[in-house]
Amino acid sequence: MTVPDAAKQTRPQHAAALLSKIAVVVVAAYIAAQMVADIASLKIGMVAGLAVDMGTFVYPVTFTLRDLVHKTLGKRNAQVLIIAAAVINLGMVLYLMWSASVPSDPNAFGGAEFSAIFAPLWRIVCASIIAELVSELVDTEIYHLFVSRVTTRFQWLRVLASNSVSVPIDNLLFVLVAFSPVAFLGAQLVDSWAVAWEIFLVNLLVKYGVTLVSMPLIYLTPDRDWARQRQDPR
Repeated sequence: MTVPDAAKQTRPQHAAALLSKIAVVVVAAYIAAQMVADIASLKIGMVAGLAVDMGTFVYPVTFTLRDLVHKTLGKRNAQVLIIAAAVINLGMVLYLMWSASVPSDPNAFGGAEFSAIFAPLWRIVCASIIAELVSELVDTEIYHLFVSRVTTRFQWLRVLASNSVSVPIDNLLFVLVAFSPVAFLGAQLVDSWAVAWEIFLVNLLVKYGVTLVSMPLIYLTPDRDWARQRQDPR
């Protein structure tokens, strides 16, 4: 075997190894962004005089990261990741709720504050899990439909098209479950429908803004061979 022949054979191996490393980073970033957004959403901040949950500035990035996973690892693996992230978030909220219920050491600082902050976390995470499962599975189908039925060109457009459907679904479900001021949902994070509606509107605008900013992330990895995937849709 000549040196040029050996170089030709090692080139695909190096490309596959690089792609695997990128996939690991993207998957880790996706799950981390979801967990950070879930916890940050406990804080209702005032931005430009408007109420907004602070997880809103992080969570929309997960839609573009999901698209990256779809492009890099395929539709089925993207669906597995969405379900795995939901299970991880559920495990996080159960552990934090248990931690908040454990009596604090009277000589330690912050026990009461910890319980006050994380006791209502279940609403945020349950809202996030419901919204995430529905909206990101919808995002997966729209993305797949776009590349299989519309065009495989214009990667930014496939991100924009899928997010334009999934972001409003996510936002509506999340706000209804997390912030609806109704007694049967337990601890109230806001005290009126007016505040919940304001959060919905501001969240929607912010999420679309973050979507536009994060769209270039789709170009971090080479595109898939979509013609081949139509024959083997993994």
